[in-house]
Amino acid sequence: MRVNIGGLGKLDGISMKSEFIRNFCIIAHIDHGKSTLADRLLDITGTVNSRELKEQFLDSMDLERERGITIKARAVRILYSHRPEIQYQLNLIDTPGHVDFSYEVSRSLAACEGALLIVDATQGIQAQTLSNMYLALEHNLEIIPVINKIDLPAAEPSRISKELEQAFGFKDTDMLFVSAKTGTGMNTVLEAIVEKIPPPDGDVSKPLQALIFDSMYNSYKGAVAYVRIFQGSLKTRDRIKMMANGITSEVMEVGILNPHPTEINELFAGEVGYIATGLKNVSDCSVGDTVTKEFNGASESLPGYLPLKPMVFAGIYPSDGESFMELREALERLSLNDSALIYENEMSIALGPGFRCGFLGLLHMDVVQERLEREYKLSLLATSPSVSYRVSLIDGNQIEVDNPSKLPMVQDIEQIQEPWLNLKVLTPSRYIGSVMELLNTRRGEYVRMEYLQYATKPNDSTSSIVGSNENRVLIEYEIPLSEVLFDFYDQLKSISQGYASMDYSLAGYRSAPLVRLDILVNEKPIDALSLIIHRDKAYQNGKALVERLKEIIPRQLFEVPIQAAIGSRIIARQTIKALRKNVLAKCYGGDVTRKRKLLEKQAEGKKRMKRVGNVEIPQEAFLSILKVSR
Repeated sequence: MRVNIGGLGKLDGISMKSEFIRNFCIIAHIDHGKSTLADRLLDITGTVNSRELKEQFLDSMDLERERGITIKARAVRILYSHRPEIQYQLNLIDTPGHVDFSYEVSRSLAACEGALLIVDATQGIQAQTLSNMYLALEHNLEIIPVINKIDLPAAEPSRISKELEQAFGFKDTDMLFVSAKTGTGMNTVLEAIVEKIPPPDGDVSKPLQALIFDSMYNSYKGAVAYVRIFQGSLKTRDRIKMMANGITSEVMEVGILNPHPTEINELFAGEVGYIATGLKNVSDCSVGDTVTKEFNGASESLPGYLPLKPMVFAGIYPSDGESFMELREALERLSLNDSALIYENEMSIALGPGFRCGFLGLLHMDVVQERLEREYKLSLLATSPSVSYRVSLIDGNQIEVDNPSKLPMVQDIEQIQEPWLNLKVLTPSRYIGSVMELLNTRRGEYVRMEYLQYATKPNDSTSSIVGSNENRVLIEYEIPLSEVLFDFYDQLKSISQGYASMDYSLAGYRSAPLVRLDILVNEKPIDALSLIIHRDKAYQNGKALVERLKEIIPRQLFEVPIQAAIGSRIIARQTIKALRKNVLAKCYGGDVTRKRKLLEKQAEGKKRMKRVGNVEIPQEAFLSILKVSR
């Protein structure tokens, strides 16, 4: 039987049989060739015209191309004739490529029955390879191991194959050796997708259950949800309901991505497509939510939904106050396509009006700031990032504090809890000591260590390859999230000469002796420079910070004290000496009392100036918190 679907996957609302559908995703560590392999699949199946195809085709943002990572998930329908008489519908769901977006990755995995595990033939297993693999196993996916970049001179496919066998239990016959760049072995990948990944389950006659694995905002169609249909069917003009928040709407359009949005009559169980909901806020159809019909809908939602919760917070201010309205408009537009971004008005004594923003992680924060500056031509100043603390008060109440300036007085606090991470670091064995020392200085607590190396037989042909490559070690620690925010990744890469990789997940909250470190300039607290920090590190960081600020803040006509304080106690101080005008220059002679009067008059003027004068804090001062040696 040959299914002729004219490039759309169905004929006028007639569903393709689920036995000819395969839903899969691609998981990999950063820079292991995930986007290149997706490009090659689109190329050899003719999904994208060769004239239209460009590198990292599914990465639509310039930022994604420049950094070589996937920030926004994408889906595309591929038609593949495995045999002359049968055409298969392959739904590729691309996943974000950074640990900040691990929840979005989990929802993409939940929408699939199988996954391609891509491993670089020159680098082998990395921290995120392990994390994504375990995440795929939790969702009971069929895993197809693909060793990529075998065309490179430094490639060691035999060694990497043995690593995968030892780490995950794959058989040697399971491995696919490919070069996504040259196209070598790509036909075996398509054959493996059809033969190994099971077809989707689902009954068209049951009430609708559709999983949202991504969403975006369209000016004409409102919030557009990318969905996988698990049960039932959906067509234009159906009334739908979001099961997490109960919001209802009428479907404006249903369609598929082929790879461009293509409207169709109906989506059926097992298929992947998009729904134009008409909702005005993308957060109303959040990632992981279940879509059902308003009438005669499903009684239970699909498992795994969690509301997106920001983990990192920072203040974003315009460099000049006149750009405040432009910044507000830019944040409003950006949040339409990013439901994880939250913001609220904030007023800083030092920086003026701005916004307190919440992000999924440091990369998310960096991406948002760069998009604001690049796409909306804004000059911005971001304060040092902080995390959200749980503060238990003496009166029994508990509050969330994401801004150091909002931390209550010490006498009102019973305890402060901070978020901790389960951190996995993969490093060559010769860097174990340096990595563990870094983790220990960041208040890390050792959990376990595992050597990722396979045993070789005396006559094993790969033993020479193994001999040239030392063992790699998986080090697992529990560490406070706040300790990872400041240059941790840069230091990890530096001490391991770039070979170490890391991955983390939230491990819960723990109580700690935390205090607020305030910075006073000319005896006035600068709220944007405040930090919540461990008591044992307060003096060290306070001393380093005031020394750094002394170098940055320009000298004034009066003496400027810079102080670090915990509550009312000053723990460190530096003084910027005053610029002195030579008032005696015009005195070429005469009585000494005349000179004394001039000096006393100058001293009185300096005292008055110190009382009423303001010290302008340069932008570099707010970045100095990130540069202070820890």
